[in-house]
Amino acid sequence: MKNLAEKIAAIRERRRRCEDMLAHLEQTGEDQISLTDPDSRAMAAHTRVAVGYNVQVAVDTKHKLIVEQQVTNQVVDMGLLTQTAEPAKEVLGAEKIAVVADKGYFKIEDIEACEKAGLEPYVPRPQRGPSVKAGLFRKDEFEYDAVSDSFLCPAGQRLHAGSFSLLRGLKKINYTNKLACDDCAIRSRCTSRRFRTVSRLENEAVLDRMQARLARRPGVLARRRESVEHPFGTIKQWMNQGAFLMRGLEKVRAEFSLTALAYNLRRVLNLVGFTELMEAPGGLKGCA
Repeated sequence: MKNLAEKIAAIRERRRRCEDMLAHLEQTGEDQISLTDPDSRAMAAHTRVAVGYNVQVAVDTKHKLIVEQQVTNQVVDMGLLTQTAEPAKEVLGAEKIAVVADKGYFKIEDIEACEKAGLEPYVPRPQRGPSVKAGLFRKDEFEYDAVSDSFLCPAGQRLHAGSFSLLRGLKKINYTNKLACDDCAIRSRCTSRRFRTVSRLENEAVLDRMQARLARRPGVLARRRESVEHPFGTIKQWMNQGAFLMRGLEKVRAEFSLTALAYNLRRVLNLVGFTELMEAPGGLKGCA
């Protein structure tokens, strides 16, 4: 009976802690709590989910040096492009820099903010939405014409602006051609409904400009992969730092700042050499 009473008390205590954590989530608006490190979050890492932090780096493609770095506990990369790239532009002292990122950073508001900040974004547009999942014609298979403000569909018909709605505070215009869809021979490949609707945001011209840049530089995305993965591979293999030693966001930021500094010093020594670095004006002697 004594063991049973202890087990019941332990279960009640665990239930109380769970109720306290649920109340904390409701109060803060968060959707998860880490018992090991309250600041960390569950991050999707390739094929698995691990609790940790989201490290952002801006890498110089020529020398593979870390120009700017940030550590955040934001679960996704979306929305972090400008706040990482703009400080990198200031560090480099350049009037304009090309900013290349993978599709996880694709967000029209962020891409527009990059252009306004004097950055030239290159981010591939992910193919997503119900039509893609259903194996129907994708939006990029509809050709937009800015002069007539219409879309040319795969069947050669024009879709014109009709209704509109709001998405994240942006005006979203919906384009249709109901009469053309009624008699379309390939409608089953386009939509499961009576007619197809294609939408366009009011500032989507920024995506058209970016797509044109990507078409002019087809190898730029491959170059990004080999550039930005170089520091991470070096840090994990050479420095044997596959995980953070510190706990708490501010301490982890300090830890990675030191990691980035050590990586850059090692990289400079590999590129320039110790003797040349010592003899250079303002080299290591000037740092003593």
